[in-house]
Amino acid sequence: MKLFLVRHGQSQWNLENRFTGWKDVDLTEKGVEEAKKAGKLMQSQDFDLAFTSDLKRAQRTLEIILKETGHEDIPVTKDQALNERDYGDLTGLNKDDARKKFGEEQVHIWRRSYKTPPPGGESLEQTTNRIVPYFETVIEPYLGNKNVLLVAHGNTLRALIMYLENLTPEEIRKREVPHAEPVIYSF
Repeated sequence: MKLFLVRHGQSQWNLENRFTGWKDVDLTEKGVEEAKKAGKLMQSQDFDLAFTSDLKRAQRTLEIILKETGHEDIPVTKDQALNERDYGDLTGLNKDDARKKFGEEQVHIWRRSYKTPPPGGESLEQTTNRIVPYFETVIEPYLGNKNVLLVAHGNTLRALIMYLENLTPEEIRKREVPHAEPVIYSF
């Protein structure tokens, strides 16, 4: 059985270079096109069920992929456990402005360190502690006999990839999850 991981397409705040976190912003036209491309890439795949976050950029990406692959009728579960990492006080700030205000090194630590959260937000470790138990109890049991599509967010998927590939905090710091490019795991 297979697990398909897909990061949502470009959102309006991705385009504007803003920290998005739990803010519920929609896809750009480019994001819609990226989702369609991901769907076309996966047209030959078979999904039995799908999971996504409570945020519309992931939900819309999933809807587009399901339409492109002809799987609009499969069960879909939406859960905030799959939401993007909470950027707290950085939410809405332009990343370049944040670097000017707090310093390049500090913003890099907040964005990429495993343990250090931004002010009022979640670290990647906290995001991992939210998503991995959800994955283990809700999603993983299906992987014995079902193909699962999971559309979520960059940091949520980085946390899950860290768990699935048994990566260290240093290894996951360097890992990028591009918009709407499927990552596939066989179980």
